[in-house]
Amino acid sequence: METRPLGDTGHDSSVLTFGAIALAYLEQEDADEMVDEVLDAGVNHVDVAPTYGDAEVKLAPKLAERREEVFLGCKTQERTYFGAWGELHRSLERLGVDSIDLYQFHAVTRYDELEAIQGEYSPEMAQGDHDPGALQAFVDAKEAGLIDHIGLTSHGDPALIRKAIREIPELDTVMFPFNATLAARGESAPEYDYAAVLDLAEEHGLGTLCIKGFAKGPWPADLAADDRPYDTWYEPYDTETELVDCLRFALSHGMTSIPNAGDPALVGPILEAATNYEPLSEDERAALRERVRDADSPVPAP
Repeated sequence: METRPLGDTGHDSSVLTFGAIALAYLEQEDADEMVDEVLDAGVNHVDVAPTYGDAEVKLAPKLAERREEVFLGCKTQERTYFGAWGELHRSLERLGVDSIDLYQFHAVTRYDELEAIQGEYSPEMAQGDHDPGALQAFVDAKEAGLIDHIGLTSHGDPALIRKAIREIPELDTVMFPFNATLAARGESAPEYDYAAVLDLAEEHGLGTLCIKGFAKGPWPADLAADDRPYDTWYEPYDTETELVDCLRFALSHGMTSIPNAGDPALVGPILEAATNYEPLSEDERAALRERVRDADSPVPAP
């Protein structure tokens, strides 16, 4: 599988990142088989989070066997120093590892969250005395050898992500939405302009990880969660042609890597698409943008 430099980290990531949230929906034996399948296919970048059910625990057995093959990304939604420090150690224990290659501020969608991460006082995010913020916890963890690189993920306002890139020089990677619908809308509407995030990230030497790359739209409001055909936050594209187009679109624009959609049933076809990846021409990209320009989008999220 093709690999690309993950910004200036010195690591070359596979163009497909294994989104390990899929493991949360499997029994341990099936989870082990899925991890072997993606690693055997050449995937070397794995992304997990403590909010993904028991995915960290399900990932641990194969990490114990194949740790040297995995660039391990994990996340926290804690914004304070001690919250982030504590959750990092819980993830290390659940994953059964001594260190995490990429630790990320997860799902940063509000400006007060960004302030809290940087240690700027916010009554909504900190109580009592001023908290030094999660960023300082990340820096201390890096100095202690518990993490190697620092990243941020967001499916919110593109302007907020650009602000984070400019204000946090410690960042090595950024994970954000990118797909043909967003690219089409972003041509005239700044709230969808994630292409500008990609440009700025590349300018700053950051690795870029594409989320919501397979998003077709939000689930219908009248469709109960139990009736959804996939365990995903958004309604995904699911035909072979659509999945191939989504993957090729994101990677053809220069994203370093794209995580699979979270449902286990979609991992296999997306893995095959990544194994056979070929870039889209500019004409093909333009045609795809026009075809899905009027589709609904589950991002940005408030």
